[in-house]
Amino acid sequence: MAGSWRAKAQAGGMLLALLGWVSSCVTTFVPLWKSLSLDLNELEVWTMGLWQVCIAREEGAVECRAHGSFLALPPALRVSRLLMCLSNGLGLLGCLLAAPGLEGWRACEDKPGLKRRLLLAGGAAFGTAGMATLAPVSWVAYNTVLDFWDDTVPDIVPRWEFGEATFLGWFAGAFLAAGGLLLACSARSARTETLPAPACRQPPAAQGPAGGHHPHPKTADLVI
Repeated sequence: MAGSWRAKAQAGGMLLALLGWVSSCVTTFVPLWKSLSLDLNELEVWTMGLWQVCIAREEGAVECRAHGSFLALPPALRVSRLLMCLSNGLGLLGCLLAAPGLEGWRACEDKPGLKRRLLLAGGAAFGTAGMATLAPVSWVAYNTVLDFWDDTVPDIVPRWEFGEATFLGWFAGAFLAAGGLLLACSARSARTETLPAPACRQPPAAQGPAGGHHPHPKTADLVI
């Protein structure tokens, strides 16, 4: 029964982690972190990502332009680039580590301790990747909210709003963290079940009535 629970937890955790990793990779490269609609020209919609800015026109044409120098970007975008690339790398590492540790995987079947450690390391990598995804997405969203409600900017100036990639990044980070937690919990459960049982101690030998020792017969005196 416990083995069945572990197998289901591992399958669910791996599925969530893979879904989160793919979503995180998509979030990294799509130019949909912010969107801007111009009141003066409603036929154009501006979108911004970590790597480029795009203009979508009503006739269906999309024109994109890459950002300039990396050092010229705002700090939020620079750090977000690094953290999202780190998250993608950690997600790939988590896949490579956790896959051999799954119960249905034939690799390392004769080494349960190694499989458990691989599964635990993969879960930790997925959890760290989730944190590395949630941090930049939340930071960019926080700055977007501050800029939107900035009273020093005239109302006529258009404001950036949340793009689709912001919500996708939040879901990706949550899926990665949840998948890594499930994998780590299943690995810990397997460890507690495989701990060796304590050795049974033998009861002490029966002791005699006099001082705990059997009386030894004395040699009889020879009578001449």
